[in-house]
Amino acid sequence: MSKGRLEAFSDGVLAIIITIMVLELKIPEEIDLAALQPLLPLFLAYVVSFVYIGIYWNNHHHLLQMARQVNGRVLWANLHLLFWLSLIPFVTDWAGENGFPSGPSTLYGIVLWMAGFAYYLLARSLIALHGKDSPLAVALGRDHKGLISLVVYTLGIAVSFVNGPLAFGVYTLVALIWFIPDRRIEKGLVE
Repeated sequence: MSKGRLEAFSDGVLAIIITIMVLELKIPEEIDLAALQPLLPLFLAYVVSFVYIGIYWNNHHHLLQMARQVNGRVLWANLHLLFWLSLIPFVTDWAGENGFPSGPSTLYGIVLWMAGFAYYLLARSLIALHGKDSPLAVALGRDHKGLISLVVYTLGIAVSFVNGPLAFGVYTLVALIWFIPDRRIEKGLVE
């Protein structure tokens, strides 16, 4: 089955997610710059979440560039990923609007953890379809970066029970790890 519709659908969903997030940034009624100060936590949450969506879009694009085809299992794995990513606007708004308290920061981390796990499952579904010796499988290897991310998310979730803002810092650390596109896949695309 062709991968074109999967890519187009995913791109559309990710564009909608980003649009929903930016619409949550409300314009203050006052016209001086001081009126923006209460929006700072929400804006910071927006920036981190925007970067996360960008990272997923970028790595999803690279992942599918190496795929020749998709099947039903891959379609469902992709939909599973999009489900968790679609919750990012909600948890972003909840955490940012309230200054990153424990509960919203915990849920933010759980959504990120589930999205990371869903991406891992999508990659494994593509490898199962293309074979263990496929260029995609070779490029991804054991996906230590993805597994380390899940461990750091787990640490962030644990920290969130004690300090929500610090947990958000831990989640930001994972984004920094992934900010540069996955070189394993880029290298596989060149070869």
